[in-house]
Amino acid sequence: MTWRVAVDIGGTFTDVVAYDDRALAMRVGKTLSTPADLVAGVGAGLDQAGIGSAHIGLLIHGSTVVFNALIERTGADTALVTTAGFRDVYEIGRINRPDAFNLAFRKHRPLIPRHRVYEVSERLDASGHVRVPLDEHGALLVARQLRDAGVQAVAIALLHAYRRPDHENRLAEIIRQECPGAFVCTSSEVSREYREYERTSTVVANAYVGPIIGGYLGRLEDRIGSRGPSGAGTLAIMQSNGGLCDAATASRQPIQLVESGPAGGVAGTIELCRQLGYQRAIAFDMGGTTAKASVIRNLAFPLASDYFVGGYTGGLPIRVPVLDIVEVGTGGGSIAWLDAAGGVHVGPRSAGAQPGPACYGRGGNQATITDASVVLGYLSSAGRLSGGLEIDGAAARLVIARLADALKMPPERAATGILAIAAASMANAVRAVTTERGLDPRDFVLFAYGGNGPLHVSLVARELGISRVVIPPLAAVFSALGMLMADLRTDVVSTDITPLASVSAGQLEARFRALEQTCAARLPAGGIGAREIEFLRSADMRYLGQEHTVTVPAAEPGTAARDPVAALKERFDLEHLERFGHHAPGEPAELVSLRASAVGTLSRPRLPEIRSGPPQPAPEARSGGRVLVFPDAGMVEASIYQRPALLAGNVVGGPAVIEEGTSSTLLRPGDTAEVDRLGNLIVTIGARK
Repeated sequence: MTWRVAVDIGGTFTDVVAYDDRALAMRVGKTLSTPADLVAGVGAGLDQAGIGSAHIGLLIHGSTVVFNALIERTGADTALVTTAGFRDVYEIGRINRPDAFNLAFRKHRPLIPRHRVYEVSERLDASGHVRVPLDEHGALLVARQLRDAGVQAVAIALLHAYRRPDHENRLAEIIRQECPGAFVCTSSEVSREYREYERTSTVVANAYVGPIIGGYLGRLEDRIGSRGPSGAGTLAIMQSNGGLCDAATASRQPIQLVESGPAGGVAGTIELCRQLGYQRAIAFDMGGTTAKASVIRNLAFPLASDYFVGGYTGGLPIRVPVLDIVEVGTGGGSIAWLDAAGGVHVGPRSAGAQPGPACYGRGGNQATITDASVVLGYLSSAGRLSGGLEIDGAAARLVIARLADALKMPPERAATGILAIAAASMANAVRAVTTERGLDPRDFVLFAYGGNGPLHVSLVARELGISRVVIPPLAAVFSALGMLMADLRTDVVSTDITPLASVSAGQLEARFRALEQTCAARLPAGGIGAREIEFLRSADMRYLGQEHTVTVPAAEPGTAARDPVAALKERFDLEHLERFGHHAPGEPAELVSLRASAVGTLSRPRLPEIRSGPPQPAPEARSGGRVLVFPDAGMVEASIYQRPALLAGNVVGGPAVIEEGTSSTLLRPGDTAEVDRLGNLIVTIGARK
């Protein structure tokens, strides 16, 4: 058998899903992550799934390596080379104050110190015309300084290089000649957008993680045998834009992987929406360390107009296509703690994979969300978790009781309070991608996955007023499964600020076609070649006099029966109205940037249909019962069902727990779950009391 394998490395668990097209077989592995050596965790997951390297045809990989390196400041010794007179752009950043009333606010902390910023003499104007030629002798002296300093990576960001990359390319040649072992990248290679600070921040981040990712992907290729004599095991990488690229592209532009792991879940949600007939959905992923939310409309990947590593307040801006995902530090391992005033907080600190929650029995001694779930009966105190862990119910009760004593309340009340605080935090993440975007979350179906998503989504849905939730098959490893449903994708953006009224339909078409040709040339071939290529178009627009833009889709070639420029203006007006609650159809607009994407479609796993049954589950599907504790209903005897034994058409009413090998779904009183033909649990949420 030849397997297509997806591996998703999270903060707590490493997930593996393997699929064989011919046999229509699927295997799953889930092990604890190994932060000290992530490749070892990948190997352990493959071993658990019973997949040998010789039988891997394609391995798709997503991980948090880039994000963690940027947050933890564990990247390479990096230098920045920029235009003379602009040395301090990166450190100064923007003058705005994101958190105006926070007296403790601190600006972003650069990834590199000021003494690692070098200047060269050259100058382009905003149209790309050369005002001052590149001083190649001065560039050579800078390159030798970099060599003598022993830097591992060099980022190049010259003024207005997005319009004309000649100076950056020549400077890169000189530096590579003098520093042959260094990772060198240019801003025009990574991002062809304007905004000097954001472009500089992006290329610095790319260089900062470049040596780490290059070495990591090399070790991973060795592990799966793609660089061995047989050439087996082609490696593809999940990007932050929701598509795949080859390992060579990922090594050159590792910043494209900053949200690599969560993107798989969004890709899987879009594919399930396509199969179930939904156009509007919220992807909600709760793992062991964080919870993430993203909103999907019209089956399109939701790309963020602005992305900050570490959040808008004090974070580092990144100008590459990234899915609009909001993340909060609320996962199963999130620690409940008291501040100096006795207030209860949940997260963002996490017990992680080592030592993990107390109930893992690996030395954890602080109360976590998972421990609270055990105390309330939502997880069996004598059950087993993924990775071969056995739940230690006594340890969970001990840490919750210790917190409860400090709060002077019963342990069960402290546990329900922990989950209520966590649910409120996760609901705010969903509001950040819906309410704050002018959208009503009640108009969407909520897809819940991740190891802890099905267990806690009912409470989150109640917070938001959402009535329908979908729990997909293999929910705990759904982000990995989603990677198997992703396509190849590459994006190109070009900034050229132009009044919309001065652009003809022919000019607009010519600019888009030029971008599409660039996109198509960048799609990988070989072992992950696409069956066919589809192009997507969009434009960044604003009203004349505005500073920031709104991204709107542009009509596909041949689909517009009238002037495409006028149609683009109408779409912009409508998008502005939906996003901000107002628009100005009579005011002139301008094009800021045009975007094109090439999507190379790949074959997808076919989820098997399950057998049909009556509304009442068969007796063998019920594996027993146990007492659950709810804040409103108190102690309630609830039935426990085994999800693999449920049939299409079965209906389960809450309170109940539906268990499977890697996760559990909690139905609170008033909830009902119906199994559909693909094995999804379609949950109707009861009214909030």
